[in-house]
Amino acid sequence: MKNKWLILISVVFLYWSCDGQTKKINGISFVASSNKINQDNIMPIKKVSANYVTLMPFGFIKDLNSPKITFNSSRQWFGETEKGIEQYSTEFRKNDIKVMLKPQIWVWRGEYTGFIKMNSEENWKILEASYSDFILTYAKLAQKINAEILCIGTELEKFVENRPNYWSKLVFKIRKIYKGKLTYAANWDEFKRVPFWGDVDFIGIDAYFPLSTKKSPTIQDFIDGWQSHKNQIIKVREKVNKPVLFTEFGYRSVHYTGKEPWNSDRVEGNVDLKNQSNALEAIYQQFWKENWFAGGFLWKWFHDHAKVGGVKNNRFTPQNKPAELIIKKAYEQ
Repeated sequence: MKNKWLILISVVFLYWSCDGQTKKINGISFVASSNKINQDNIMPIKKVSANYVTLMPFGFIKDLNSPKITFNSSRQWFGETEKGIEQYSTEFRKNDIKVMLKPQIWVWRGEYTGFIKMNSEENWKILEASYSDFILTYAKLAQKINAEILCIGTELEKFVENRPNYWSKLVFKIRKIYKGKLTYAANWDEFKRVPFWGDVDFIGIDAYFPLSTKKSPTIQDFIDGWQSHKNQIIKVREKVNKPVLFTEFGYRSVHYTGKEPWNSDRVEGNVDLKNQSNALEAIYQQFWKENWFAGGFLWKWFHDHAKVGGVKNNRFTPQNKPAELIIKKAYEQ
């Protein structure tokens, strides 16, 4: 009898492992385009062994004090609309690639969404109603396409800070519609103060932590720079007992990439391909081995692989750069 129980336990464990529950989320943030996608757009993602993509429909507001969100408009790119998300999801699923749906807000002129804050109670109410319409629309879509994860917001610090009760109630409403996993994408300096981690399934972090002020840090420099941040992440994780998901992470192939990894200024030149590779190697070494770490989504990947990135490009994309090999090595393990 004892041996039979041991065999049964072994079979259950093997099934659980093979079902993918222990495998990391090896994700890519897939940038929407004006066109449908096909197998040619997906094969480069398959080659780096990614098993998840983020699909990102955008909603737009005029300024940081504006309470109304415009979304799913005919003026948007195809890949940002409901029809586009459905088509993208269908194509990725044909390739056994899972989906996190991550609706995001874009403020005109690219102002930081964390500073969105209303100047009256009336406008807060309007914003809450508008945001609920926005996110519940995509909760229904996430359920329709069977997305494995829905991200309920991205870097909305002042909104969360000023209206915490709204967010807890919003999670409750979402769960009535959508039956998959939930997260919120907190900025790297925000995640410690998010009040509703207990209501969602992952502690989501856009992991652009400052790691080094050096022009060209070594892998060890980046690892050293992670230690204090990693300890803070562990403290939050232990407090709420939820796995950690890097809803975004990535580095530019540029000098000083570890100083302000979030910086997307359109500076030219200063290309440093080794910096991008070293930074990615360090983050994979520091987190992908941890049992409490669920995985993450690399920022960012464009559909037309052959025409983007390259050795003269200093942007975030790793496409057609040495960093692609670093990603493949980490993701295929």
